[in-house]
Amino acid sequence: MNRREFLAGMTATAATFGSRMAVAAPSQKLKFGYILAPESQLGAGATVFAAEIEKRTAGRIGIEQFPNAALGGEVEMLKAMQTGTIDMAFITGAPLPTVVPEVGVFNIPFLFRDAAHARAVLDGPVGAKSLARFKEKDLVALAWGENGMRHITNSKRPIVTAEDLKGLKLRLPQSEVMMTAFKAMGADVSALAFPQLYNALQTGQFDGQENPIATIQASKFSQVQKYLTLSGHVYDPAIVFISPDVFGDLSDADKAAFVEAAKLAGAASRKFAGDAQAKGAAELESSGMQVTKEIKRDSFVAAMASAIPGYEAKFGADLINQIRSAPST
Repeated sequence: MNRREFLAGMTATAATFGSRMAVAAPSQKLKFGYILAPESQLGAGATVFAAEIEKRTAGRIGIEQFPNAALGGEVEMLKAMQTGTIDMAFITGAPLPTVVPEVGVFNIPFLFRDAAHARAVLDGPVGAKSLARFKEKDLVALAWGENGMRHITNSKRPIVTAEDLKGLKLRLPQSEVMMTAFKAMGADVSALAFPQLYNALQTGQFDGQENPIATIQASKFSQVQKYLTLSGHVYDPAIVFISPDVFGDLSDADKAAFVEAAKLAGAASRKFAGDAQAKGAAELESSGMQVTKEIKRDSFVAAMASAIPGYEAKFGADLINQIRSAPST
């Protein structure tokens, strides 16, 4: 072999080695769970988060997604992060009060005028204070995201007024605040973990449920539910969480990267939920659902009036009024 051939061989070897180094497996891989499909608002956020972490850590840290409740239901994932058996999760708003009861104020039906109003509150001092409370419960809440405005579906009848809810067997998430309100409005309500919901609707265990449009679509509830009511009764946020053990082991630079990536993930989930809200009802209608586009909101607010004193005692009338009167921008 002459010198030219030798140098050419060395160059090729170096190029191959460099290529392998560029695609080398990350030195740390974190499990990131969420209850919905990858093609959902949570999936959109998780995908952005994974890409941002890979970019911001130059590939040192990888994010492995576990959608469709592969790591368990949301209450289970919250507990698992507290004990360090799950690294990260994107958790929707309904189960959050099981950890920090004060955050349950956001579950009050008809508290927010619309999604813009809710986002403004969460991005302000009230939202920042709520995120900080999770630190006391062995969880690191990185940023707010969005599940979306929640709407009612059922297999029995159109829902226009609160009177239409009476006797309806309605599945609710594990939220005492929402349970109290819907009981006051006359529904026959029970809690059920989300992974079991489709089968429960299919078998008739429940007549209906309520969730954001994006979730209704991603979970194919139109196959087992005939009626959709655009009630927008609750704005459901979501939070990107990380186990304090994992977060504590990160460098300061990586901690900052995780916070920024989580904020971008939250923005992506908001965009996905907003887009689904804008076009999803028409798509569900074209798939065969009967859609009630407007409700008599005042009838629902009046029907749940008996629940308000309990909410004021639990969360404070001043906080509830502060949220209700907050501007949308």
